[in-house]
Amino acid sequence: MNIENYPRDMVGYGNEPINPKWPNGAKIALQFVLNYEEGSENCVLHGDVASEVFLSEMNNPQAFIGQRHQSIETLYEYGSRVGVWRLLELFKSFDIPLTIFTVAMALQRNPKLAEYITKYNYDICSHGYRWINYQQIEESIERDHLYKSIEILTNMIGKRPLGWYTGRDSQNTRKLVVQEGGFLYDSDSYNDDLPYFAPEITTKQHLVIPYTMDNNDMRFIFGGFTYSEEFFQYLKDSFDCLYAEGLSGTPKMMTIGMHCRILGKPGRIMAMKKFLEYVRKFDDIWFCTRGEIAKHWIENFSEKEIIL
Repeated sequence: MNIENYPRDMVGYGNEPINPKWPNGAKIALQFVLNYEEGSENCVLHGDVASEVFLSEMNNPQAFIGQRHQSIETLYEYGSRVGVWRLLELFKSFDIPLTIFTVAMALQRNPKLAEYITKYNYDICSHGYRWINYQQIEESIERDHLYKSIEILTNMIGKRPLGWYTGRDSQNTRKLVVQEGGFLYDSDSYNDDLPYFAPEITTKQHLVIPYTMDNNDMRFIFGGFTYSEEFFQYLKDSFDCLYAEGLSGTPKMMTIGMHCRILGKPGRIMAMKKFLEYVRKFDDIWFCTRGEIAKHWIENFSEKEIIL
């Protein structure tokens, strides 16, 4: 493949990042994502051939072919039974908004949570129909799952999701999201500290709001963080760097990713409490949802007419 036809953008904003014009002159847009996946992972109860092996407390667990894995199942259940409520209450106490990356099948299994997020009008981004790896799944099945997730989430919370994040996506994911036509953005990208409009997939302009793998509690599972103070210090260092860049005239976005079954544990959530206490001392931060970022970006930087 020659340079001219290379499909990846290796340049981005370069050394002249766009000024995002965050509301009220904020020096940084700080955004928190809570992933809700429990009850949609690989499990023979869900028709899968084997048990889940990804993102649990177990180190390199074995996939049980044709059998249930009780330990994995209960480790996931902690997130829906306990962790999600601990995290929601923490952020409510600080009056800081959340975007919930919501897997439709998972929410179906917890109607009490659906009632709660509807009552408090949380920003919902579809996290797909299943929490599985779509890399080798047929495009027609992935498309069917996309539409099924929209239908379920719309019925359960009374409004359709405007954002999309698969996480374990495929080369077809963004194309399918754009073809559906109702999403303002997707977050299946990790390549920038600012949103951007993706290269043309169709004639429709498509916004990407990059997500994060480093400011993310999943690194407790993969060996990056051992105890809560390490997580807090990493978040603080990331914030301090981006805030300083904002003071210098190039504001950015900082996203923090959380999982109910991971950060919802007592020994880890104190890191987030400490971080929220730290950032609440600043008065020039935009605490926002991903939906708010999407609408702000489209209103200020869109070159084509998009109906919000």
